[in-house]
Amino acid sequence: MTLLPPRGERALPLLSGALLALSYPPARFLIPPFLGLAPLLVFIAERPPGPEGRWAATRAGMVAGLVCFGLQLYWLAVALVFYSALAIPAYLGTVLALAGLTGAFGWAVHWTRERLRLPVWVPAVAFWTTLEWVQAHLGPLSFPWLGLGTALAPFPTLAAAADLVGARGLTVWVAAVNGLVAAAFLRFRAGRSERPALLALAVVVALPTGYGAWRTATLRMVPTARVALIQPNIPEELKLDRSVALDTSLTALRALTRQMRGVGLDLVVWPEVAVPVGLPANRPVMAEIRSLSREVDAPILAGAYGVGPGDPGPAFNSALLVDASGPRGDRYDKRLLVPFVERVPFIDPGLLRGGAGEMRYFGGLGRGHDAPLFRTEAGSGFGVLICYESIFAPLARRYRAAGADMLVNITNDAWFGREPWYARTTALWQHPAHLVMRAIETRAGVARAANTGISLFIDPLGRPYRDTPLFEPAVSPGIVYTTDAVTLYVRWGDWLATLVVLGAAAMIAAAWAAGRRQRGH
Repeated sequence: MTLLPPRGERALPLLSGALLALSYPPARFLIPPFLGLAPLLVFIAERPPGPEGRWAATRAGMVAGLVCFGLQLYWLAVALVFYSALAIPAYLGTVLALAGLTGAFGWAVHWTRERLRLPVWVPAVAFWTTLEWVQAHLGPLSFPWLGLGTALAPFPTLAAAADLVGARGLTVWVAAVNGLVAAAFLRFRAGRSERPALLALAVVVALPTGYGAWRTATLRMVPTARVALIQPNIPEELKLDRSVALDTSLTALRALTRQMRGVGLDLVVWPEVAVPVGLPANRPVMAEIRSLSREVDAPILAGAYGVGPGDPGPAFNSALLVDASGPRGDRYDKRLLVPFVERVPFIDPGLLRGGAGEMRYFGGLGRGHDAPLFRTEAGSGFGVLICYESIFAPLARRYRAAGADMLVNITNDAWFGREPWYARTTALWQHPAHLVMRAIETRAGVARAANTGISLFIDPLGRPYRDTPLFEPAVSPGIVYTTDAVTLYVRWGDWLATLVVLGAAAMIAAAWAAGRRQRGH
């Protein structure tokens, strides 16, 4: 049993990996998400029964995963190597771990089909959904980046059913289409009629598509707040230089925010850690923010390191709502931290932190626990997602269930590239794609302020607008819209994906029992 696939077993897994990699932003191709898994499924279905065929299926899944995730996540090495030598081993480790999951997918599809005689689309749906579920439930190592359902972000009408089943529920749909395409091809190759599979495929495609067209035409949106997004464009190397970081940031923020005087705003949004000091502990900076709030006659949502006066504990990656009189409401401390960058999993952050107000917080940030709902000047409620919290659907769902009219994402995507075109990685477009899904799932508008871009608004139908250019200072005022819809996803969460994962577990149990019966005979 060799690790590398022999000649003749490479083309289909490689094709699947390449198609899956092409399914995500900045690419805007409609077909690859619905065909990406099909070549791999055809390959797995044609392997002979027994350990040799099962190993070939496992190996093929790993090859497809190495190609897909290697291309999809290359930015982990390219972008972060400027800041840490650990970027390359982190990239390799992440890709290998995810390829291991796709290898397990290949094994599970082959094993359950052999023992239960299932059509290929059934285990394909069950185990690919389970693969994504596992990625999202690894505790501090969770990384639900770009699931198959999120590939539909550039096509919000097709993704409309996310308000019923969530982005992972869309994965169920897309995986089913892939499985039925593979089933039709296998029947054709075997000389059997492919009509049953094609008929099922037509129904599976038509139902969510028809729902999306209806939902897009009938959903009523109303304005909820006039918001200004501030994009200071502070390069990461300056943010990391403590001698100039604060002055550089405040100079840019001050100049851009003052452009909004007299506009009539309900909220001004600064990016993640826009002021790289401890707040509200730093009184001079707090006074500066209060003064700017008074000038623009609107509260400012400021990203900073959360440190209270005399607080000896760890700093947090925080957001504070500040008006002319001072902080308004509770501080929000980021709850879902980037592994190994903001917090080293399973290690006390107190061992890694610097003093209050310092910038030496890599790996040593504290984890927040509460999710307060803020209010704009006009009274609209909003929840804050800091940086990659946007990829975790349950947090946005919790805000909406608590009465949020909109979601605000503050982020610093300067990590993902630099100004020259050749230094811009795909993560700059992949990251905001998740917010399209959050808007559709909750049917609430989104405002995103990013240090170096892309800053943008997204309406409750999932349509971005007023995008800012990358790596340029910018101010983007816009109206955020909301709806009165309380979606099925907000009420029930990941109900469809959960049922599918339970079905996968039942399938494994049934296959194991069938194997025991066969050995008993």
